[in-house]
Order: sequence, then structure tokens, then C-alpha cells
Amino acid sequence: MILRCPHPPTADAAGPPSPAVREREVGRDASEPLSRTAGEGATTRNGEAGEGFGGPASIGSLISETAARLETAGFDDARRRARRLVEAALSLSRSEVFAYPERKVGTEDAARAGQLLRRVLAHEPLSRILGTREFWGLEFRLSFDTLDPRPETETVVEAVLARLPDRSRPYRFLDLGTGTGCLLLALLSEFPNAIGAGADLSPGAAATARDNARALGLAGRASFVVANWAAPLAGAFDVVIANPPYIATGAIPDLPPEVREHDPLLALDGGADGLAAYRAIAANLPCLLALGGFFATEIGAGQAAGISEILEGAGLQIEGVAADLAGIPRCVVARPEKRGPARK
Repeated sequence: MILRCPHPPTADAAGPPSPAVREREVGRDASEPLSRTAGEGATTRNGEAGEGFGGPASIGSLISETAARLETAGFDDARRRARRLVEAALSLSRSEVFAYPERKVGTEDAARAGQLLRRVLAHEPLSRILGTREFWGLEFRLSFDTLDPRPETETVVEAVLARLPDRSRPYRFLDLGTGTGCLLLALLSEFPNAIGAGADLSPGAAATARDNARALGLAGRASFVVANWAAPLAGAFDVVIANPPYIATGAIPDLPPEVREHDPLLALDGGADGLAAYRAIAANLPCLLALGGFFATEIGAGQAAGISEILEGAGLQIEGVAADLAGIPRCVVARPEKRGPARK
């Protein structure tokens, strides 16, 4: 692994928490729910949410009733959310739920589904309740130190795959602000001969990512260090990836409660204009990228021009901007500028 951290900050001297991960998880049993606001007794405005499901139910009818309640409460994509909730409550796989919609649901399972629904209606993310999130078809453990990975972040993985058609090559990846390690580990799952490193200021985040690497059988090809962005790192990486915080400080109060109240603040807060982390990262990219290497980063809506300007100011050329499934520009890809031969 080509990675050097000459003076890794200690937990006491590392400074403020990193943007990728926050709020150390202290003394929590691994089986406990992750969210601080469990919402066990929460109700909707009419006081009836999560009161339970009436009468015998099948898997299909339980999903339909759950989806109806979520839709009534204003949740988008209610059917998908309901299916995931029922899968969790009944400890079934997605394929089992699709294959046996007529299977009867017992009273205890229905009650468990009702409890989960009550918490979700109180805007507690199901991933936080369960302590895991699926990303790129892989399951990642969450902690209070990590941001909850979102589906749109997979746009970064797709952008990298599109530019590296030979999956057999021994690429070297660097993931800045690694959090759960989802970006790095997703890429390593696609490139069996690649190695990678993830950097984060939070020791808790590095530990969570390390646990996820072990659980996915990728620990032998992934290392994680405590570092403030890329400042103390050196190496020649084929790809540097990142998902920095990009919400402007003043916009944070307007975020949905699932995000505002359950994701760490400093994983969201990108400074006055939302671009502070990109400036810090851009300054180090020219010395981190190998010849022919590139940088791929997630961005927020409407930020492509501003981030492109920052990267160009650091000596990189914008190669492309990729949109997520909603059509929102979500990933900027840049490479160091090609320089001609020096004049004699």
C-alpha cells in the first residue's frame, strides 16, 4: 500500500471531528439501535401512527398497509420503504418477500412491523434503527461516527468504473473522508487485484470502515488511517475518491429531519458556501494522483460550476460531470492538466 502518514493525529490532538464522520459511539452495545431518538412512543399529528395492524395479514397486505400509512404521512417512495421495513421486521430477504406475498404474518411479526413503522413515521431512518445500510449491493454497518450512505453516492462508483474498463489491473485507490468505507470497499469488490486506503480524522470512523472491510472479506486489500483529509498523506494513487460535506451552513435547518437529526452535523456542514472541504482536498490532489490518475467526487445540486472552478484553480482539468438517477449532477471527475515538454 503506497500510503504514508508521518504524523497521524491522536484522538486527543486531532482537532475538530472530520466532515465524514462524527460523534463517537461510547459504550453502546452493538445490538442496540443506533439512533439517539428512538421514537418508540412517537405518533403522527393525529396520534394514530404505529398503533398496530389489525387482523391476520399476509406479507403482501402488510406491505400495502405499511405503504399506505407512509404515503399518507407524506413519505416519498412509500412502497419501497414499506418493503424494506417488512423485510427487516420479518427477517426475510428481498427475494423471499417477492416470492411469497401470500405467506401469513404472525401476531408477533406484525407487532414488530408496527413498532418499526412507528419509529419511521417519527422520521427515524430505518437504516439507523437497524444499524446497517446496503450500498452497491453490499451491507455496511453504521455507527454514530459515520454518515449514512445514500444511493446517489453510487454515481461516484459508476463514474470510476466507466473509466477503468480493465477490472484485472492492480489499481490503487484513496478514499478521503471514508466514513463507513462504502466507496472504497465498493470499488475493491469490483477490482479483485486492486488495493486501497481510506482516510478519516475520526478514529471511530476508521474503526467502523475497518470492521466493514473485514465483514466483506476485503480487509487484506484495504487499510484505514486517521488523517485530516489528505494533508499528511503521500503516494501515487490511480484514483482518489471523496464524498465531502457540501451543505451550506445556513441550509442545514431546512434539511429533512431524517438527515438533520440523525446524520452527524459536521458530516453535512460544508461551510458558508458548502465548498470548504473541496478547497482543502483540491490543494493536495496534484501530489496524490499518479500519472494518468483522476479524482472523482460527489457534489450537491447546483455545485458543479463552483467545484469545477476550485479544481481548475488547483491545476486539474474537468473531464466530466455525471448525473444521478434523478438527473441531478452528482459527480465531478477531474485529472491533472497535461503539461508539454519543458522548453530548452
